[in-house]
Amino acid sequence: MKIFKTVIASAFLLILTTTLSMAQEVTLEFQNAAKAMEAAQTYANALQAGDVATMNAQFAKGAMIYGLGGGLDSLTVAQHNEYYTNSTNQFRHSLSQELYLPVKVSNNWNEGEWILSWGINTLTNKASGDTIEVPYHSASRMENGKITFMRYWYDMLNILQTQGFKVTPPAN
Repeated sequence: MKIFKTVIASAFLLILTTTLSMAQEVTLEFQNAAKAMEAAQTYANALQAGDVATMNAQFAKGAMIYGLGGGLDSLTVAQHNEYYTNSTNQFRHSLSQELYLPVKVSNNWNEGEWILSWGINTLTNKASGDTIEVPYHSASRMENGKITFMRYWYDMLNILQTQGFKVTPPAN
């Protein structure tokens, strides 16, 4: 019985320690929130204007961008420039239903000041006039009013279907 009590007490202590060590602090109001929001919104407005130089000006030196191109790829700012120069030459980007949320995280692996954004990016092919709506979400870590890390998530299925791909369920 003594061993059982020791094991139970040890397990409880381990769970309590793990829970306390993973405690994080999150706030929606912080000193740099307005400046961070301004950078994120400037980036979005520049995308809609096809102004890739202004988009790139929102990044800090050495920033990395993830999730563009449908894979788990990573892009440098120079590669981001190339990606969006190509995209804005072919498509007009129009954002709607935009929502921005500034968040500051402390005491966790994702510590920092973040801007989370959601919306719909309507892409219009400049040559054909065809449009496609792409729901998206992005998370941008901010430092000194610049984006140091950006992660995109977006609906790839409707993009692939627009390009002619078909989703076929298994036969069984």
